Amino acid sequence: MDFLRPVTWEQALAYKAERPEATPIQGGTDVMVEINLDKGRPAALLDLNPVAELTRWSTEGTEIRVGAGVTYTRLIAELGPLLPGLAQASRTVGSPQIRNRGTVAGNLGAASPAGDAHPPLLASGAIVEAESVRGTRMIPITEFYTGVKRNALRPDELIRAVRIPAAAGPQYFSKIGTRNAMVIAVCSFAVALHPGERRVGTGIGSAAPTPRRAPEAEEFVAAALDWEGRSPLDPGAARRFGELVAGAAAPIDDVRGRADYRLHSLAVMARRTLGWAWNDYTGRGPA
Repeated sequence: MDFLRPVTWEQALAYKAERPEATPIQGGTDVMVEINLDKGRPAALLDLNPVAELTRWSTEGTEIRVGAGVTYTRLIAELGPLLPGLAQASRTVGSPQIRNRGTVAGNLGAASPAGDAHPPLLASGAIVEAESVRGTRMIPITEFYTGVKRNALRPDELIRAVRIPAAAGPQYFSKIGTRNAMVIAVCSFAVALHPGERRVGTGIGSAAPTPRRAPEAEEFVAAALDWEGRSPLDPGAARRFGELVAGAAAPIDDVRGRADYRLHSLAVMARRTLGWAWNDYTGRGPA
């Protein structure tokens, strides 16, 4: 196994163009586990840690551009107020040691349906900034996941950054696991209110071959909410929202949970997170 260590982004792209089979590595929290368990041995590793620009984030208009090397720990500490849903999800990732090394871009590269970052990225409407020596592509998050642990990156492309709209309203993330910490999600859900657009974003994790939104649930609840008068959330609307979210999922039975349990959990998480978000928006405090 070869080890490639570029020191600039241009050099990283050149390496990837020359060796498209090389696996990029930043925190290594997924890749090294696979190697250590002998589940896969890449022909080459492309170490992006020396590329300093990847560790930066910036505000560009109403968008936050998060470099591929920004860790979960930094995202929580530095971007929590701007990206609350993603910060909440980041707090549930592994242990402090993993959060100190792992990145959202790594989650995207692995494209596991259970990745914690995916639901809030979907709910927010993020865009993946992919680049190669041929140029830059902006991939909408809804088009990024193409199958189980597969994504839309071309063989010579690397993730340079993730562009995420700054929160325009309350956002919440919820996750069910077999224990309270350091656990892969049995299923997860994120909601984001976009009051200026009278729109609700959703994201479902670990309950389908890929992370996905619940478009029918989004349309229903956006029409059901009293955006102007800010009246209390109707329990019937919340219940229907949960049903539609569960209906958008396609879970399986596996060692972490049964499909029926995942569907029930999604309905409950959808109702709860919507309630928390709406109470924040209307100033009513915790549900």
